[in-house]
Amino acid sequence: MNTFKKISTLAGLLSLLLLLPAAAIASGGATSAVVDFTSTLYGYLGVIIFVGAYSLVPLENNIHLRKSKPVLFAAGAIWILVSLAYAGVGDVHTAHDAIKHSLLEYAELFLFLLAAMTYINAMEERNVFQRLRSFLVSRGFSLRKIFWITGVLAFVISPVADNLTTALLMGAVAMAVGGKNKAFIAIACINIVVAANAGGAFSPFGDITTLMVWQKGKVAFTEFFVIFIPSLVNWLVPAVIMSLFVDKDVPEALDEEVTMKYGARVIMGLFLATIVTAVSFHNFLNLPPAAGMMFGLSYLGLYAYHIKRHENRSLKYDSILGVRDRDCNGNGGEFSPFDIMKKISRAEWDTLLFFYGVILCVGGLAQFGYLASVSKFMYTDLGATWANALVGVLSAIVDNIPVMYAVLTMDPTMSHGQWLLVTLTAGTGGSMLAVGSAAGVALMGTARGTYTFGAHLKWTPVIALGYVASIICHLMLNSALM
Repeated sequence: MNTFKKISTLAGLLSLLLLLPAAAIASGGATSAVVDFTSTLYGYLGVIIFVGAYSLVPLENNIHLRKSKPVLFAAGAIWILVSLAYAGVGDVHTAHDAIKHSLLEYAELFLFLLAAMTYINAMEERNVFQRLRSFLVSRGFSLRKIFWITGVLAFVISPVADNLTTALLMGAVAMAVGGKNKAFIAIACINIVVAANAGGAFSPFGDITTLMVWQKGKVAFTEFFVIFIPSLVNWLVPAVIMSLFVDKDVPEALDEEVTMKYGARVIMGLFLATIVTAVSFHNFLNLPPAAGMMFGLSYLGLYAYHIKRHENRSLKYDSILGVRDRDCNGNGGEFSPFDIMKKISRAEWDTLLFFYGVILCVGGLAQFGYLASVSKFMYTDLGATWANALVGVLSAIVDNIPVMYAVLTMDPTMSHGQWLLVTLTAGTGGSMLAVGSAAGVALMGTARGTYTFGAHLKWTPVIALGYVASIICHLMLNSALM
């Protein structure tokens, strides 16, 4: 599908969003009542600016404009409109209080993700992921086995390492083994995206949406595992069907050997300890999980000091032997001791700024007062089950982050089972389109020209079948919670 068609299709589908994103209001944030500006120029301009900016996000790889830039601009413009709208009716406090609440929401998400990204970058620098990749590509598995292995690993790793990192890792394996077999690489990438999104749906650490649900206190940490089987069904149904179209050819094994660097296993253990710390802060101390993650980041900081001293001692020893310019494995390259600040600087800043734009945009649009009509339409007229299923469809069109943030701040009255359902649908619905999740967008960039929007679209009916099956599975298995 060419760029013009994608833009046209996206523009039509985004019109559905004229209600949803604006539905969010800052629950517990602003102290004054929200004034209805839905029929004013300010409200219309706010929605137009948001839709216009967000329509550029899925086209990031085509127009080479980072996704954070238009959304950041939209956030600033929308809050200018909000301030002017309220000032026009003599209210100079509501906009100020509301944006402070949105900033607090973002701060918690930002600090949590910054700690997690730093650990992921540290493990990557210590060759943890490269070691796994080298193991897989050197074993001489058939294409069908690689299809299933990468899918299983994507489903298993994403609950801890997040769906984006997992998709990139497994995608690299598929591309290395597939070589010039574009058909295999495309279908393997589709399988990886579906598996990573499904695996991330039953863990607070697997996706931004599940993290937001957990931090809001809608679902407890252990309760996410209730949707493990529906998440598994979401991936297995399309995976079984797609596997029938994968060859059993055995490509030549690649001779690749990677050794993990000093301290890699300890860092993996510290990351698990950090997760336990974040959960304990939330469950036992009633403190934000982000505070626990930042405390856990100190574990890495202290251990990084030990690694740095160890590697500096190794550097002095090697210099005596005349081999100063070596990395930690003795390979060629300038030696650079481990530095945690470098890992922090390598965080996905474009992604973090993108989240800032999304949260501020949705929070700003909320102040124009679209909540009542949207909440009534989705959760009263349609009913919670149909509304939550629709959330997943919208997630495929737009992205699950603004959609889930809108639902959380709308805070509709619904059962615990329905909150688990919307967690499932928001996490997995994005799999239906390549642009529906961060995993899909990232793989389109790394497998450019092979894994494309059109290639993914061919399998959308099969993926949608798994989406419907997972909803039915949840409604049957967890009917007592509904």
